[in-house]
Amino acid sequence: MFALPDLPYAYDALAPVISDQTMRLHHDKHHAAYVKTTNELLDKAGKTAGSLEAVIEGSAKASERKLFNNAAQAWNHAFFWEAMSPERRQPDGALKAAIENGFGGLAGLKTAFVTGGVDQFGSGWVWLVSDAQGVLRVLSTHDADDFVSLDRLTPLTVCDVWEHAYYLDHKNDRKAYLEAWFDALPNWSLAASQFAAATGQGEAWRYPAPRVQDQGRAA
Repeated sequence: MFALPDLPYAYDALAPVISDQTMRLHHDKHHAAYVKTTNELLDKAGKTAGSLEAVIEGSAKASERKLFNNAAQAWNHAFFWEAMSPERRQPDGALKAAIENGFGGLAGLKTAFVTGGVDQFGSGWVWLVSDAQGVLRVLSTHDADDFVSLDRLTPLTVCDVWEHAYYLDHKNDRKAYLEAWFDALPNWSLAASQFAAATGQGEAWRYPAPRVQDQGRAA
């Protein structure tokens, strides 16, 4: 069975952009429900898996939408927690150069990222992704859709634009939420390691594997 990963920081560490109350509801209720339902669906179908990535890819190919939605949302949220840090840093090295090449600098990336999130109609996610050549793009996805089942694109960072991610703290002002998020919370260290993986240097982030006794054939 897959477990709900612990947050990599305290519940209040991302305040004031994301409050303690939002983090507790978002992680302990929303994320936990996706993990729980994924495990229940796998158990009901008599399936086990060595990785959540395998579940996402398999359910996408088999058009098992309920399993895909819950597994992908479990993955998206876990990556989202890791994609944030209470320590403000700036991108550097190869990632900084790629940002400058693609967007003219961090300010240009912020504009593209915020615009991508604001223009996402309804629920979803806004991502910074890289292809294998190190070309960066800002893309949005609807609902649970992500890049686990899509070839050739690696997510570097992501922001959740489902309403439950920001309504308690920012009401209906998604733009203010995205601007504050981009200025304070991206984990540029993770983004740099993901960028390296995208271009063939190292492994990309993966969801924590299920307990050893639960591993088996891929779903």
